[in-house]
Amino acid sequence: MFRHLLILVLGLGLAGAAQAQDLQPVLQIHADEIANPSRSSVSVTLDDLVSTGAPQVSDFLERWQDKGVWQRDDGLFFFAKQSGDDLAIQDIDSGAQSVAPENAFTQLKPNGGVRRLIGTALVQFQLTDPDVDRRSTAVDSIARRPDASQLAPLLKSIEGEPDKKLKARKTQLANFLSASFAPDTPDRIAAINSMSTDTSIEARAVLNQILTVKAGVSADQPKGNVARILTVGSDLSQADAYARLVDAGLAAPVVSHNDIRDALAANVVDGRAGGIPTAQLDTQDARERAYTALAQAGTVPPLVTMAEQRAATENYVFYEAYDEKNIAITEAARAALNSIETRVGVSQAVDLTLDALSLASIYFLAAIGLAITFGVMGVINMAHGEFIMMGAYTGYVVQLFVPDYTLSIIVALPLAFAITFAAGVVMERLVIRHLYHRPLETLLATFGISIALQQLAKNIFGTQARPLTSPAWLDGALVFSDVIQISYIRIAIFVLALLFLGLILFVLKRTRLGLEVRAVTQNPGMAASMGINPDRINMLTFGLGSGIAGIAGVAIGLYAKVTSEMGADYIVQSFMTVVVGGVGNVWGTLAGASLIGFLQKGIEWFNPSNTLAAQTYMVLFIILFIQFRPKGIVAQKGRAAAD
Repeated sequence: MFRHLLILVLGLGLAGAAQAQDLQPVLQIHADEIANPSRSSVSVTLDDLVSTGAPQVSDFLERWQDKGVWQRDDGLFFFAKQSGDDLAIQDIDSGAQSVAPENAFTQLKPNGGVRRLIGTALVQFQLTDPDVDRRSTAVDSIARRPDASQLAPLLKSIEGEPDKKLKARKTQLANFLSASFAPDTPDRIAAINSMSTDTSIEARAVLNQILTVKAGVSADQPKGNVARILTVGSDLSQADAYARLVDAGLAAPVVSHNDIRDALAANVVDGRAGGIPTAQLDTQDARERAYTALAQAGTVPPLVTMAEQRAATENYVFYEAYDEKNIAITEAARAALNSIETRVGVSQAVDLTLDALSLASIYFLAAIGLAITFGVMGVINMAHGEFIMMGAYTGYVVQLFVPDYTLSIIVALPLAFAITFAAGVVMERLVIRHLYHRPLETLLATFGISIALQQLAKNIFGTQARPLTSPAWLDGALVFSDVIQISYIRIAIFVLALLFLGLILFVLKRTRLGLEVRAVTQNPGMAASMGINPDRINMLTFGLGSGIAGIAGVAIGLYAKVTSEMGADYIVQSFMTVVVGGVGNVWGTLAGASLIGFLQKGIEWFNPSNTLAAQTYMVLFIILFIQFRPKGIVAQKGRAAAD
């Protein structure tokens, strides 16, 4: 009696309590529902709490959702935490804190469904919370579980949102909710139309949800918002069409072979089933004749022949209808989705082009040193990949002593060039110069050197991959849209490839060394007669090609793993790049790298699950290409071209 009187008094004083911003009186009105909430009825309680506008509501909903609300024996609610055998309690309105025995309180434990509803109500407060992280969390919560009730508070929070990025996200999400839940059709159509340029996965998911269809069958022309009429034989198989009739209760089910066997076994009388001795039921035709006899006697359901199935499906129209009843909305959604898919297709082509350019720049860096040595000297250097590996390990060692990653890369690039240049000169002086004009022996010798260098790297650095860490400003990716993005490391490698292209062209076209290299490349005998020392040029050229491979190793190491075998991953592509582009030509190497990079990415796009198959197809294409253009894309000029 006293409890009901207390609730009545609290109810009469609700207006005054709301003005005083006290939440406890409202909680007492709904005390039973708060203490034992159910998903079907808690919404009324939540609506009343939200409508008070009291600042404590947000905190109460959070605590309630996290099981941090306790009810005292007299019915009052408190925030509480366990502290040994007691509770540290806090008054919901005043915030006064005290300690009380736990046995005088009961913890409120709403179930998962109720907690989700509390979370939905809580989002309305979090959208305007002073903390930007809480506002962002609220927006993410709406995106995960969109609901019509969230549209109004979301729209209301947009205008006062100070964070530009979050405001744009709120606007985008409001469009998504408006497209699905706006009460007026023009508002829904306007929201849908505004999404026609949004290529995000969320936008496509919203439109696909609006365009959800369900299968239907009708004896007459179908009514409602029909998506399309299905043609039996092309859009729908005969078996599927008849199965839909069976599911709709418009046709008798098909009797399977197993059903026939089971029916015959259940109706054996005096050694016969359907009038046929069981010993003769060893063929499907005999079993069907026996079953037909049982069906004519009314013992089992009749068989449905293929002719009967075709006749039945011809009498009905099969179709797909939109779940959305409004034709104008589905038409707008279809037009917006078509526009998005077109943009996505273009974006995918751009993204594929960027990936291909990135891969081409990597192949160009890896192959340009080989193009110089192979083109000028005709040396098949199978150890070229190991010079790339040496450059990558140089970058790793530098970072052990220079912890600043930006400075370490600046130091590693020239140091890698110097080390691999020296290694190339030593290799040329000790091995290569004794094997000129003996390509098979050169190939075998350099192959042996590559194995030796790999083993040396394993002995020094071990078999585990070593990190070559990029500077912080190369972390992440340049994002143009949900479809188009490219990592900053790939951009840096692309820029480095362009710088090398310009530098090599300058050396070859504007310096005396370049003039002598080109002379030796085109006609070694004539160059020697003009006072040029081909032996010295060969040494410097081989060192230059090796040094460039070392710099390429630093760049590639930022993108790929640094191991003793990393050079083997690029040696085949490097040779293909040089041969396809045109031996001894910088522009040919660039053209070859571009062709191979675009070709590999294109093949991978058609067969993304099997990169090994893509590389195999690429090699086959290259072999065919060389058959028709053996001198490469950019053929060598001069007398040497005819050799």
